[in-house]
Amino acid sequence: MSVTQPAEDEVLSGEAVAIDIQPVGFFLRALGAAIDVALSVVVMVLFVLIRLWTMGFTGGDPALDRILVILAAVFSFVVLPCTIEVATRGRSLGKLAVGGRIVRVDGGATGFRHAFIRALVGVLEIYMTFGAVALLTGAFSPRSQRLGDLVAGTYAQRVRTPALPVSHPVMPAELAEWAQIADVARMPDRLARRVSQFLQTASRLTPAAREGVARELVSEASAYISPLPAAHPEAILIAATIVRRERESRSLAIADDRVEHLTRRRVRL
Repeated sequence: MSVTQPAEDEVLSGEAVAIDIQPVGFFLRALGAAIDVALSVVVMVLFVLIRLWTMGFTGGDPALDRILVILAAVFSFVVLPCTIEVATRGRSLGKLAVGGRIVRVDGGATGFRHAFIRALVGVLEIYMTFGAVALLTGAFSPRSQRLGDLVAGTYAQRVRTPALPVSHPVMPAELAEWAQIADVARMPDRLARRVSQFLQTASRLTPAAREGVARELVSEASAYISPLPAAHPEAILIAATIVRRERESRSLAIADDRVEHLTRRRVRL
């Protein structure tokens, strides 16, 4: 039995279900990183200005100044971004601006270890090389991952996505009688998702491409539709989707009624 590997833009959940992911693009990732770097630099500059202001009262001490500069750099470039990322669960000022969030490669939430590794490696790839290493690794990695992401096992996931248009498919008139006797089994998640996406975007396809994609999807879905009606491929997909949706709605309603009945029975007892 062959096993279908998840695509690069999918992760597998604990139930081995492929889930679509949307990584933040390279340019948006670079913009978000630039905002975070600017924040750290501003904090560093504030430390320096405060030290220059206090030197007018306490005088200058070269050894103390070196220690303070090192502490200020560690706080600004390591402690601050790590703390913000942990406190916001993968968000930062730059991530909020571009609509992203740092997650593990399996889609889970990150922790202190991931944030600390990213911040520590970021000193090398962002500040010590003026962002050259981060830009190169981000440009050539599949999910625009910088070196710190590759080491920590993370990437930037898009969390601000456009709202999907609401569609209300209507049962084709020529398949109304077929729908009364049709048996449409649950399709694999990937196939069901492709059918749903096709029905939402079919109007934007050329007639030839629209019919070709519909025929291909019907060929793949025919194993889950019985009997297969003699109708236009797109009409078959619409009717099968409606039949399956109505069956799942009835199943959920029956399950809810059963739970409510059991709850009332326990209360009486």
